[in-house]
Amino acid sequence: MIEINAAEFYQLLNDNNIDENELQCLVVQKLNKLKKTVATAESCTGGLVSKRITEVSGSSSVFECGVCSYANRIKNKILGVDNNTLNTVGAVSPETAEQMAHGVRKLADADYGVSTTGIAGPTGGTKDKPVGLVYFAVADKDNTTVIKALLGDAADNSREGIRKTASSVILYYLLRQIKRD
Repeated sequence: MIEINAAEFYQLLNDNNIDENELQCLVVQKLNKLKKTVATAESCTGGLVSKRITEVSGSSSVFECGVCSYANRIKNKILGVDNNTLNTVGAVSPETAEQMAHGVRKLADADYGVSTTGIAGPTGGTKDKPVGLVYFAVADKDNTTVIKALLGDAADNSREGIRKTASSVILYYLLRQIKRD
C-alpha cells in the first residue's frame, strides 16, 4: 500500500511537472491513445472524479460509468463490497477501496476501475480515522494499487479542498498505472 499526505502529493506533482488541473486531460488522452476504458466508484468524492473525467472532450470513448456509492448498502449491492468487510473494517478502509475498484471494473467491463472512500469532513473524523483520511484503489485485470492518503494537511483542508485533492490523487495514480501497463 502506498501512503502519502497532501504535501507529499503536491511535491510529487511538482517533481513530475504535472498541473493538478490537467490530470483529467492527461488521463483521457492516455486512455484514448491506448484504446482503454475506466469506470469510477466514489464515496467521499461524490462523483467529482467522474465529473473531472467527463469534462474532457473525447472522454465518452474511455469513460464507462461512475457509481456514487455513499451508502454501504450500495457499496455491497452494486459494487459487490463484502458486508463482512463493511461490518468489520468499515467503509473507510483499504479493503473497501480495493473491493470498490474491482466491483466497478467488473460492473462496467472496463479496463480500469478506480475508487475513493474516506472522510472529507468537517465532521465524521475519529482518532483512528481522522478527517482527511482517504483510501483509493486503481485496479486493472492484473494489478491493484491501494493508496492511503492523509489529506488534512492540504492547503485547503475544507470539505471541498479535501475532495478536490482526493480526486487529483486518484487521477494521478490512475495515470501512473496506465503508463506502467
